[in-house]
Amino acid sequence: MVGEGQAATERAVELVEIAAGAAADKLATDIIAYDVSEQLVITDAFLLCSASNDRQVRAIVDEIEDKLRKADARPVRREGEREGRWVLLDYLDVVIHVQHAEERVFYALERLWKDCPRIPLPEPAIAGGAARPGFPGSSGRGPR
Repeated sequence: MVGEGQAATERAVELVEIAAGAAADKLATDIIAYDVSEQLVITDAFLLCSASNDRQVRAIVDEIEDKLRKADARPVRREGEREGRWVLLDYLDVVIHVQHAEERVFYALERLWKDCPRIPLPEPAIAGGAARPGFPGSSGRGPR
C-alpha cells in the first residue's frame, strides 16, 4: 500500500501549527488538522478552519499567508479567493481550507477525513479557534 506507515513530515506539522495559530489570531473557529499522508500522495496534512463572513475568510487567509511566508513557505496554488466563501491554499506539504461557516457545514470535509489521525494543535489555536458544541470534530471548548 502506498504511504503505509508514513506520517506527516515535521515540516508539514510545523506549517500546520503556524497556520493554525495565524487562523486563531484572526478568530477562526473549528480549527482542525488531519494527517492525510497515508491516504493521499499529493499532501501530508489538511488544515480546516471556519469564518463567520466573507471578509473574515479573507483576513484569515491573509494572516496565514503572512505567517507562513515568514516561515519561508509560499502557496503553489490558491483557489476561491474571489468569492471569499472557501479559499484553498496549497503549500504542497499542507493544504489549508478556510471556509465560510455555511460552506463548512454543507461540505463537511471532516466526514471525508474522519478516519485520518488528527494533528494536535498548540493550545492558543485550540482556545482561540474554539469550536461550537456538537460541530463535527470539535472540542466545544473555549469562548463563543
